[in-house]
Amino acid sequence: MAEFLIGLGLPGWVAWSIAALVAAVLLLNVIAGGALVFIWAERKIAARIQDRLGPTRTGGRFGWLQSLADGIKLLAKEDLMPEGADGLLFRLAPYVSFCASFCAFIALPFAFDVVGQRLNVGVFFVVAVLGLEVFGVILAGYASASKWSLFGAMREAAQVVSYEVPLGMCVVVPVMLAGTMDLVTIGEKQAGWMSSWYLFHDPFTFIIFWVYVTCAVASVNRAPFDLAEAESELVAGFHTEYSGLRWSFFFMAEYGSMFLVSGLAAVLFLGGWNGPVPVARLLGFSDGTGESAAYVVRLVGLANLMGKATLGVLFMMWIRWTLPRLRIDQVMTTCLKYCTPIAAVMFAGAMFWQLFLPGGLFPGWGRPAGEIREGWLEGPGGLPAAASPAEDRSSTVTGGDPVERAGLATRSPR
Repeated sequence: MAEFLIGLGLPGWVAWSIAALVAAVLLLNVIAGGALVFIWAERKIAARIQDRLGPTRTGGRFGWLQSLADGIKLLAKEDLMPEGADGLLFRLAPYVSFCASFCAFIALPFAFDVVGQRLNVGVFFVVAVLGLEVFGVILAGYASASKWSLFGAMREAAQVVSYEVPLGMCVVVPVMLAGTMDLVTIGEKQAGWMSSWYLFHDPFTFIIFWVYVTCAVASVNRAPFDLAEAESELVAGFHTEYSGLRWSFFFMAEYGSMFLVSGLAAVLFLGGWNGPVPVARLLGFSDGTGESAAYVVRLVGLANLMGKATLGVLFMMWIRWTLPRLRIDQVMTTCLKYCTPIAAVMFAGAMFWQLFLPGGLFPGWGRPAGEIREGWLEGPGGLPAAASPAEDRSSTVTGGDPVERAGLATRSPR
């Protein structure tokens, strides 16, 4: 988009600013719109699990407009602040939490090259920025002049910081298999049939995926790891004293983070925007068959990833209304005595599997991990930056047959 605007005669900085603004607005709509849908979905899922009806009046039979009505109510609600609270920090905390969740979306790809900002260290960026959300929680608890809010904030700080260790180990495994931290490359390397997904690469990655799921649920403070919001003990936890629009920012940050960790799991383990069956390739469509086909393939990939991430969010809701809340000692025991050792052992197992069985137990079923090195998608249209179409790609794309290498190394211009 920026290149198109520059071609129209706009200065470079203006073109890039407009492109960044458009990307930010689109990502903001993903979080805000997703929160509206997921809040409604959680109410209906909770109602079905508990044998209730859920919303049935606002917006027709299924209560589609219930979340919108709640949003309007929060906008009109009085914004209160406790006496003795730190005014600056109290007002700043919800925006810090929301910005951390929002900024992490910048590096999350929704399809091939459909990403706010493509980074060579995309995995590290997403995990690191997502962890900053805890600062908003700590600020909210500290500035509220309430011991219950402070207790909830300290609980979440201890929980999130602890679970970042096994979460990081889980994320490193797909990075090791792909040989890069670029999320676009990791997703593209799982193209093809479902057997190419890293979830099915070996038994160790299959197990570590479920460790990732456990740590992801804990990192976004969802039940059964929601001790920071234990209503029976803390009324509402770190946001007890918040009301109105600022309270809604905490909610949007939570649902945005749920979608983010689900989308990250889809990219790292579940093929990203690639479906279980390569329908586009079987029909003769690919990014290299023309501009129109390239856009169609990207739209299909976008739908694939959004669907996988949405299923991940629904799975978290199912877990919340199925399992009882853990005590704080059980939460920490799960992290330190179970998730961390299991993640470490599975990481070592995946490393040795990749060393001795790079093609898997059944060679040819999926693309061998580590086949393509970092940088193979860096140039315009996916071509290596220093290569031309007539040049041999063997120095950039290694392994596999020549037809596969040629197919991987050719992409149409964006």
